[in-house]
Amino acid sequence: MYYYRYENAEVSCCYKYLMFSYNIIFWLAGVAFIAVGFWAWSEKGVLSDLTQVTRLHGFDPVWLVLVVGGVTFILGFAGCVGALRENICLLKFFSGVIGLIFFLELTAAVLAVVFQGQVREWINDFFLQNIRAYRDDIDLQNLIDSLQRMNHCCGAQDPVDWDLNVYFSCNESHRSREKCGVPFSCCLTDPADSVVNTQCGYDVRTKPKREWNDSIYTKGCITALEDWLPGNLYTVAIVFIVISLLQMVGIYLARTLITDIEKVKFSH
Repeated sequence: MYYYRYENAEVSCCYKYLMFSYNIIFWLAGVAFIAVGFWAWSEKGVLSDLTQVTRLHGFDPVWLVLVVGGVTFILGFAGCVGALRENICLLKFFSGVIGLIFFLELTAAVLAVVFQGQVREWINDFFLQNIRAYRDDIDLQNLIDSLQRMNHCCGAQDPVDWDLNVYFSCNESHRSREKCGVPFSCCLTDPADSVVNTQCGYDVRTKPKREWNDSIYTKGCITALEDWLPGNLYTVAIVFIVISLLQMVGIYLARTLITDIEKVKFSH
């Protein structure tokens, strides 16, 4: 007696729901980023007057939040629906975009190492541009203040860079109270102080430069970043490796699921 065994190819439930779970986190993160971005714009009144977006001469951090949120939302949606509906097109779109992002990250890292001088100059120009626009946007202001406070720095190269800002400039033609000063985030802080003195930087640059060390940070933020990187190279490398591994896991799950779906289709 002969027995015939018929094997029907099936899509692996394990990979299918792993892919769904992996992407639901992407989708929820995208929703959160977009919500935060629109909330920030609503607080600044941008949603009631969209022309405010074009008035900012510096970098608006909300744009970065919205772009990251939008890309993450689309990828998460494509991955979730592609896994549940076993849609090859959506899964290929997901794995292709993740692969492209990984390639761009790798390319940017290599170019940053090869062209260090040009990258340093670009970052310096970018920082100076945003010093000029410091008072134009509250989110940009908070970002620069956080950067200076955390890194104990002031300006791009030194505190003199704040002369580029119309409010802090030593120009004789205006009467700003902040004239010849620096933002409070440049000031040396005392851990015992419970209240931030936002006027601590007033008139600092009217004093001789040798006295600046007594009240403000004199190291530029570009120099502070260069000093920070060598000591934290392993941390940066670990973060990059973890992000890369997560991306590789997503691509692997998507490609495996695509292979299973194609097997099922061919078997029928």
